[in-house]
Amino acid sequence: MKKAFLFAAAIAAIATACNTTPEAAEATTAEKQEAAAAAGASFAIDTTASAVEWLGSKPVGQHNGTFKITNGNFSIADGNIAAGNFTIDINSLNNHDLKAGEGKEKLEGHLKSADFFDAAKYPTAKFEITGVEPIANDSSATHKISGNLTLKDSTKNVSFPAKVAIADNKVSATASFNIDRTQWGMFYGNDKSLGDKMIRPEVNIKLNINANKL
Repeated sequence: MKKAFLFAAAIAAIATACNTTPEAAEATTAEKQEAAAAAGASFAIDTTASAVEWLGSKPVGQHNGTFKITNGNFSIADGNIAAGNFTIDINSLNNHDLKAGEGKEKLEGHLKSADFFDAAKYPTAKFEITGVEPIANDSSATHKISGNLTLKDSTKNVSFPAKVAIADNKVSATASFNIDRTQWGMFYGNDKSLGDKMIRPEVNIKLNINANKL
């Protein structure tokens, strides 16, 4: 009996852990800032090799997926990112954990609705770099990137750690961080009184950006 109880407790603990927002850096949020000026060599983002991943969670479940990047670029000067931006196609939102005909279409439609991204009115989102600072003695990140993130009709400046690799002809940047969606006016379902039906305001964002020299 004791073993059965411990086994059940372990399963419950695992299930609870799987339904929390991933452990990641909390992006610092501030008001919109001036975009960094382009300088140096230009690199075009490879939209076929780049993506924005998302993960949202509730006390009893979570969903994850991707957005496509439609265009973007980096400016590289003196071996560092000087400026850059990319555009996200909100209508490309794709859920990865549900199958077609088993809730996938319903979830995607809801996330694109006015409750969340309002894709019909705001079909794109944009990130525009305002600053890049090197990080020393950190195995998980090489730089702190700051930029204006525009979602719907709101623009906030966010700062987060990232791994950046710069070569002669290629640039790559990866990051994982959490943002509070209510900062961009997405309040649907974030009331704790909803219990298990509450949708956490924290959303995990993963960036995987690759660019080639023009």
